[in-house]
Amino acid sequence: MNTSSIVIYNLHFIEFKPIIDSLNIPEINIVYIVDHSNRVASLEKEINDVAGNYPNLEIVYIKHINNGYGGGHNIAIKRAISAGSKFHLVVNPDVWFPKETISGLIQYMNDNPDVGQAMPRILFPDGSIQRVAKLLPTPVDMFGRMCLPDFIIRKRNNRFELKNLDYSKVQDVPYLSGCFMFFKLEFLEEIGLFDERFFMYAEDIDVTRRMHSSHRTVLLPNYIAYHKFNRESRRSLKLFIIHIINIILYFNKWGWFFDPERNRINKQIING
Repeated sequence: MNTSSIVIYNLHFIEFKPIIDSLNIPEINIVYIVDHSNRVASLEKEINDVAGNYPNLEIVYIKHINNGYGGGHNIAIKRAISAGSKFHLVVNPDVWFPKETISGLIQYMNDNPDVGQAMPRILFPDGSIQRVAKLLPTPVDMFGRMCLPDFIIRKRNNRFELKNLDYSKVQDVPYLSGCFMFFKLEFLEEIGLFDERFFMYAEDIDVTRRMHSSHRTVLLPNYIAYHKFNRESRRSLKLFIIHIINIILYFNKWGWFFDPERNRINKQIING
């Protein structure tokens, strides 16, 4: 059995139907939809109305107080573990992918039992590469990207985003985007689920880093997924502040300028 979870905030079913259609494949048995919405309208009714269109996919609706991106997925992951799931996909509602993506990731992870987390090549809707496989960030990387003009931070940003990464082969990467995180649940249980101190924007760095410390975290570029990548924190002051707060929490946890593990891992990745 394999499972997936999607955390929803103020969306109607039609807005995330593409990802449900993508998950309607033999390799996925259950998708958990964790609804953090504050709308009066019932997403649960919308899901019940379309459930008959997905007879081979169990769609489990979970209404929950908004406890953040990682916290919402933790609710679903705990259910997936109890259900006996082997692999679990944490995925954004604005992602979709061809049917062979999941089967390809499963095959690779079965063939390479030391892999704890995998991600396909992520593309913008126009087919261009989305650079969401990165080094572990330094404070300059994170706050420079958010606050400095591109011409000042461009060289450093290219390094952080691994612009010269060879997409013709499998790559071990210490930071894989939260838009698509395919976990081996046995290993996720071992390292611990999402750290719920991070409301959003840093939970993916933290969990991939913890996984990378004891198991492989890989980019599999032969398989693809598409992501709209809305960058909402660039358009909302509230989300921008939340982003800043959570990045501060991340560096408080792992270290600001003194982080030997980060230095070692990033050097290893850069040097191949």
